[in-house]
Amino acid sequence: MIHFERFTLNNGLKVIVHQDTSTPMAVMNVLYDVGARDEDPARTGFAHLFEHLMFGGSVNIPGYDEPLQMAGGENNAYTTNDITNYYIQLPAENLETAFWLESDRMLSLAFGEKSLDVQRKVVCEEFKEHYIAKPYGDVWHKMRELAYKVHPYRWMTIGQELSHIETAKLQDVKDFFFKHYRPSNAILVVAGNVTVERVRELTEKWFADIPSGEKPQRALPQEPVQTEARRLEIKADVPVSAFYKSWHMPARLDDRYYAIDLLSDIIGGGASSRLYQALVKEKKLFVNIQCYHYGSTDAGLVTIEGKLTAGTDIRVAEEEIERELQKLRAEPISVDELQKVINKTESMMAFEDMSVTSRAESLAYYELLGDAGWMNTELAKYEAVTAEDIRREAEQIFTEANSNTMYYLAASQN
Repeated sequence: MIHFERFTLNNGLKVIVHQDTSTPMAVMNVLYDVGARDEDPARTGFAHLFEHLMFGGSVNIPGYDEPLQMAGGENNAYTTNDITNYYIQLPAENLETAFWLESDRMLSLAFGEKSLDVQRKVVCEEFKEHYIAKPYGDVWHKMRELAYKVHPYRWMTIGQELSHIETAKLQDVKDFFFKHYRPSNAILVVAGNVTVERVRELTEKWFADIPSGEKPQRALPQEPVQTEARRLEIKADVPVSAFYKSWHMPARLDDRYYAIDLLSDIIGGGASSRLYQALVKEKKLFVNIQCYHYGSTDAGLVTIEGKLTAGTDIRVAEEEIERELQKLRAEPISVDELQKVINKTESMMAFEDMSVTSRAESLAYYELLGDAGWMNTELAKYEAVTAEDIRREAEQIFTEANSNTMYYLAASQN
């Protein structure tokens, strides 16, 4: 059981405090309710650009990293299509340094053409290195465009086009910041060797005067139900041919999510999974194969991907995957197989909870979903899944009409 307390400032900032006296450290996690799905389709990549800009100077602090390092701290951040998350870990006795730094960059970044130009170049180089020059780097650009036609999940966090970042204007950047990086759109979690009283005192001191801003109201276009299979074939200079197939699945808060999460593990969650055992170890059609999803807030995708062994016909490989899926659709899995995958999920959740940083991040995320307390009830939802639930989801999701298939062929193998 993860214990915590919460309060909200007058400016709308939600604050969660989780005390753990077993560590000398403290963690501050700031989650902003903004991701790539909130971008203008003509100006994508901004949420990720801000992940970089937020480590530049803020209105009263020219550099972010140096004072944090002097306080014995470290930090990082990440952006997804749904959220932007920043965190600091430092000795608890230096907690106020984290409040000073995070509040100042929430108040306002030190916007300037020079800062924008530096970070724009960094992001553009990242785009070129990881998504253009890297083998298979454009897979998810292509898959998202194939699977989504109206929802903003159709572009990646890095952005839909390099030109959107290259041509980003300072005013566009300022507008995005003051719309989304406001107290009313943020959740602050402080965890570790802290007290609620001290956190409340520091939060009032450093965050209370920041203007709340208006919480943006989402009106995202909803992806229509896919009724016809989509396919794409690409030839590229890659070492081996690869297979990708994605199916639409329900949103994170849908009751069906838990069965689908377990189902993806049964299909392709490691060396003991069905696809790995049948198609890597026994039939040797794939070098590796996996099934996964990203747990996206809105309706997402569950994907099977694998790299083929030399000489394997990709059409034969697809038929063998379909054969394994048909087994799951036809009859419920055994009680033992279900319990095994639930146990694995429980172990993963327990492992994540060992780290105070992970706990802080999870509390922020569950609070965003609806209630930080859900962190303590997730396992029960997995334990309630039945073998018939798994079979029904396999039947419902893994249909050809709901599928998006990509053959990513090595040009040298034709």
